[in-house]
Amino acid sequence: MTACAQQKEQNKASETQKAKSTPMNTEKITFGNGCFWCTEAIFQQVKGVVKSTSGYSGGHVENPTYEQVCEKNTGHAEVIQIEYNPAEVTVDELLEVFWQTHDPTTLNRQGNDEGPQYRSVVFYHNEKQKERAEFFKKKLDESGAFSGPIVTTIEPFSKFYVAENYHQDYYNRNGNQPYCYFVIRPKMEKFEKAFKDKMKK
Repeated sequence: MTACAQQKEQNKASETQKAKSTPMNTEKITFGNGCFWCTEAIFQQVKGVVKSTSGYSGGHVENPTYEQVCEKNTGHAEVIQIEYNPAEVTVDELLEVFWQTHDPTTLNRQGNDEGPQYRSVVFYHNEKQKERAEFFKKKLDESGAFSGPIVTTIEPFSKFYVAENYHQDYYNRNGNQPYCYFVIRPKMEKFEKAFKDKMKK
């Protein structure tokens, strides 16, 4: 290798290292659309999503436990807080996945999961997210995309409580459990067909 070629390789390596060390500018949005086991499994596959964390938002009890939320009197929804790279995935794309992977017309219910913790809600972290969520909700309602009116609420983000460790990465760790096999897997297959171009490689 010539000295010139060697220098080019060193420069290339230096640029690669610099890119790796440059902090990524990420944003967050928080979705409630049914059981967070299902939601987490879907958004983990979306290109541009850096992290998805299961937790609780929208309630009035500090540091709620899963058992308390299941009692339906803390006001919390089961949610996924999504950290994403806006250079790779837009708010519009995340909202598209959100609305197409659950039923936003059933109040406090998704399939057999029933209760306020399963409500459909977008917790926006900035005004752009609020504007886009309201825009798409209105357009979807006007288009008749769903069999009934959309009951999804669009609310300002306040607090997020991380769910217990055993809820995190649930589908990947418990794929053979009956709930995962019969409830989550069909949703994943539907997602993979509809959003193949948005999936991580």
